[in-house]
Amino acid sequence: MLRVGEQVRAAITQVLQRGEVRDAVIEKTVISISEVRMSPDLKIATAYVTPLGVTDHQAVIDALNHNAKYIRGRLGSQLRQMKYMPEVRFRDDTSFDNYKKIDELLRSPEVSRDLGHADSDDEQE
Repeated sequence: MLRVGEQVRAAITQVLQRGEVRDAVIEKTVISISEVRMSPDLKIATAYVTPLGVTDHQAVIDALNHNAKYIRGRLGSQLRQMKYMPEVRFRDDTSFDNYKKIDELLRSPEVSRDLGHADSDDEQE
């Protein structure tokens, strides 16, 4: 599933880079596809995307989902080894936001204070 997901990710990326999707929202947005997760039967591909430099991620996600059938059709030449062409679904990738929150927590004064005490306790032993 991981190997197929990576192949689908690369194929979707190529379709978007070549500008094959004629949609004003998609054409003017740089889109990063961080991961594609495949269903166990390999019939559904869920692509996690991050629109870069855009505050309204949902508009880009909606545009991608609106054009999902067209994108699926364009993947055929690159994924011809697959028995079934997967249905493509697009979701907003929130992992970067989660990483940012964790980083902010780790840099907070409370955590720094606790880490400082742990370091000084280690030195005393």
